[in-house]
Amino acid sequence: MESTRDRIGGIVKSHDVVLFMKGTPLFPQCGFSSRAIAILEHLDVPFHSVDVLQDQDIRQGIKDYADWPTIPQLYVKGEFVGGSDIMMEMFEAGELQALMADSGIGSGS
Repeated sequence: MESTRDRIGGIVKSHDVVLFMKGTPLFPQCGFSSRAIAILEHLDVPFHSVDVLQDQDIRQGIKDYADWPTIPQLYVKGEFVGGSDIMMEMFEAGELQALMADSGIGSGS
């Protein structure tokens, strides 16, 4: 049987941009997840989302996977980027746009 860590690793590796969040892009269930979605939508990058509220193993496992205690969590090209606060700081500094552009994802604008 596949471990939770292996399941998470498979999700992260099979999508260029993955957001582990509470809720869905249409119905985020917390303000931090809502902010993360708004940033990604503003960047106009395609992303895969995982609703951690639907799977308790993933909800706890993602915290251990990146050794990061909060959700949402953003991964780009298999690498952990951060939560919504880090996403916002990077976005405001132009670093998130540059990361997307350098990774060949979306318009990067």
